[in-house]
Amino acid sequence: MHWSFQTFSSPAEAKKTGQIFQETTLANFRVEALSDGFLTVISQLRAKQVDTWDWFLLGKEADQLIINQGKTNQLLAIDYLRELWEKMGVIPYPHQLSTAKKVIHEMQGQAILADEVGLGKTIEAGLILKEYLLRNLAKKVLILTPASLLWQWYHELYEKFNIAAGIQRSRWDWEFSDILIASLDTAKREPHASVISGIIYDLIIIDEAHKLKNSSTQAYRFVNSLQKKYCLMLTATPIQNDLKELYNLIALIKPGQLGSYRTFKKQFMESKRIPKNPRKLKGLLNKVMIRNKRGAGTVEFTKRIVNPIVISLTPAEQELYRRVTEFIRARSKNSGLKNILPLITLQREVCSSFLATGLTLEKMIVNLDNAEASEAASLLKDLADVKQNSKCDALEKLVRTLTDKVIIFTEFKASQKYIRYRLEKAGYFTVAFDGSLSRGKKQWVRSVFQKDAQILVSTESGGEGLNFQFCNQVINFDLPWNPMRLEQRIGRVHRLGQTRDVQIYNLITKGTIEEHIMFLLHQKINMFESIIGELDAILLHLKLGRSFEAEIMKIFLAHEEKELIREKLASFGDHFLEGQKQVKESSWDLL
Repeated sequence: MHWSFQTFSSPAEAKKTGQIFQETTLANFRVEALSDGFLTVISQLRAKQVDTWDWFLLGKEADQLIINQGKTNQLLAIDYLRELWEKMGVIPYPHQLSTAKKVIHEMQGQAILADEVGLGKTIEAGLILKEYLLRNLAKKVLILTPASLLWQWYHELYEKFNIAAGIQRSRWDWEFSDILIASLDTAKREPHASVISGIIYDLIIIDEAHKLKNSSTQAYRFVNSLQKKYCLMLTATPIQNDLKELYNLIALIKPGQLGSYRTFKKQFMESKRIPKNPRKLKGLLNKVMIRNKRGAGTVEFTKRIVNPIVISLTPAEQELYRRVTEFIRARSKNSGLKNILPLITLQREVCSSFLATGLTLEKMIVNLDNAEASEAASLLKDLADVKQNSKCDALEKLVRTLTDKVIIFTEFKASQKYIRYRLEKAGYFTVAFDGSLSRGKKQWVRSVFQKDAQILVSTESGGEGLNFQFCNQVINFDLPWNPMRLEQRIGRVHRLGQTRDVQIYNLITKGTIEEHIMFLLHQKINMFESIIGELDAILLHLKLGRSFEAEIMKIFLAHEEKELIREKLASFGDHFLEGQKQVKESSWDLL
């Protein structure tokens, strides 16, 4: 190529000639570049300098990702999972999709998922995980959960996202499993913690993350030491009792987001629970935390329909109830409230079954003085002589009216065995859940209940971590005194994926403490409808000197008249509702 000078007759001719020159030069450059590239490829082939088929596929996938960069707000997982979800009837909710997009495209994979209870935080985390796997941005993944939720996570990931994760069983799993689900309590202990600290993770997911609120605990220090590119923390209660707890959680996700604790305290804390400069603080929180709430724009849950069933005891049963209660009152006067737990258990059991009551009395008798032991022995004899159980009679009558699957909850294993004996004798196919079952056995029982059995009889510990949206009928054979336990029971069926209204049947023995418990939980604080998602925060906010159950027992032991007991429980309920109001007006306004 050579240069020459030329004289043009007009400016238009000069411009036209310049354009031709520019286009010709650019075309020649492209041909020369293509020729050079082609010659380079030929020379590399002759020298056998070629890559493997895997490298070609990786390059092809990289090209596809570049093409998809223009679709920055799209999730590849949606198209990938469409056929699976259609087969299973899974429909992702808009708030779950928007959460996944925001975490991936705006928060760079560092987020606290703080949706209210039942809105599907696990689904959101699974969707984010699937997206990172499809984009080859994550390979080594660790999911830390309470031990009771290991199998629930395994099944959620496998069934809804086609992700085959491992469940940690030995110290070798940490290094050899790419996607591993493990108990946080196991992971933080040696020799496991030392192995984990040497692994670089692409993504770490931590369920029930509010358990890391205290920065001085072993669990907090362990999680803080993990090497990770992306991190998701799941909790419905990021603020429980103190704004410092929120600061600690965010420090694990994004250190420095809220400055030093001294600066945070000065700028944003009026007191432990009341924030200063809430608008500015909320702006900082929104960069690392997403909280979806029930209602318009998220999920409208089905109704809870409460059916109280009042049961009259036979004269013999009522007399035994009176005698056991008097024994408890006398025992509390002698021992004070220091050893109140066995007395609470006994008082609850006498409203459940005499079999459970007798077993507890038998255990207590060795620690009683002669007079108390004599009374306990007399009670044991009379308890054994009563053959009728009016509550179980009412249960059988109720079950005969129900055509679909039913979960029956009791707090006591002895009552559980008696209930199953009565129902099996009446011709029903029942299965049982309790805390002694292995994780695998629990899953097996759940499967049998879903496919074949009509009735599942479960203790509280048996139902932890497992969901039963395919069932919409719950019978509380005995009422728990703690509202959190009651919510956990109902939450096994009344959650995301439940398409029918949930029928709740409460069996209440007339003339017993159960009448008062029903008044407190249902009529006074409206436990069945209004305070889902806030219980943790309210109970901690109340700062009870003893447990919720112990506060009720204290009232019951101090007063014998029905009207006075009701009055004191009403006052206690007012205290609870005031705590609820303060929680809503304080730091929870940030969420």
